[in-house]
Amino acid sequence: MDSSRPCSSSTEDLSSLLIPLVKETISAGFPSPAEDYIELGIDLNKYLIKNPISTFFLRVSGNSMNNAGIYNNDLLIIDRSINPNPGHIVVALLDGEFTLKRLIKKQDSYYLKADKENYPAINLYEYIDIQIWGVAIYSIHELQQSKV
Repeated sequence: MDSSRPCSSSTEDLSSLLIPLVKETISAGFPSPAEDYIELGIDLNKYLIKNPISTFFLRVSGNSMNNAGIYNNDLLIIDRSINPNPGHIVVALLDGEFTLKRLIKKQDSYYLKADKENYPAINLYEYIDIQIWGVAIYSIHELQQSKV
């Protein structure tokens, strides 16, 4: 056993991978060297996942939520412990089919609505089996490269 290396379990290594964090914010203006400002690192789980037991990831298929900043092939972080309220983006199971939409309340009725034009609202009262699986809290997507 190498006594110069700290002991840790493989589970601990996987769950606490620290990514370097630059202390300063970044400006889109004057560039500055960042090497002197690097901290030890951050665990993204601490920042992105508040309730690990009730959180899962889900890959998006489709473009109906583009205006909410959610795009085809994005990776969503869904928290099942959050009570869904109007305005939240939710993962819903409607009569056995999954959908990702914004929960809307108009008068005394609840709807699911895409965040893109020309998509009709879904009246939840037209379905027999309605389950809200969780609330989307983050969308992770690759930034698009500009064609200069």
